[in-house]
Amino acid sequence: MGLSKETIKTSLDAISKVEPTLSEAITAAGYPEPRINPEGYQTLLRTIVGQQVSVASAASVWNKLEALLGAGCPAEALIATEFDELRACGLSRQKQGYARSLAELILSGGLDLNNLPDDDEEAIALLTQVKGIGRWSAEIYLLFALGRPDIWPAGDLAIQAGVGDILGHATRPSEQDLREIALPWSPHRGSIAIFIWHHYNTMVM
Repeated sequence: MGLSKETIKTSLDAISKVEPTLSEAITAAGYPEPRINPEGYQTLLRTIVGQQVSVASAASVWNKLEALLGAGCPAEALIATEFDELRACGLSRQKQGYARSLAELILSGGLDLNNLPDDDEEAIALLTQVKGIGRWSAEIYLLFALGRPDIWPAGDLAIQAGVGDILGHATRPSEQDLREIALPWSPHRGSIAIFIWHHYNTMVM
């Protein structure tokens, strides 16, 4: 379960008291809606399916996979299915490799999504064992599915652009810059990230 609307508001109100520029941006853009994904294997598999394709294309592939494998595309069924059958659903060779990596780790117990470490960096390290799940995808899972309150996806371009805009930077901050900028915002960085995406959307509308 991701961060609730109440948690996001409480965190943003706390940061507003110490960061005037963020306070002004929140007043202008308003509070964001929560972003919540289901916890577990299915969300990570859908992340893999959706990489580098449109939302509509990803939904089409997912629907075909569920029709073939069953609801939620169980790991056992995915592993047992031939390459050509998965390809007919729209799953490329590369994505099949990623999906099988995830399914194998789930089935072997190498990745226990019900017992990820409390330490965010340790949890990210476990999630990125899955081929095709990089740091950004792991951070998004921890934030949107588990509601980890201090996740800060500093490699996200929209976060970089949004923070740069709010703080008045002439150029988009780098990932390293963003990690340093956000240190004083801990332990509320997850809520701030959700707000920055909300702010960014108002920038590009």
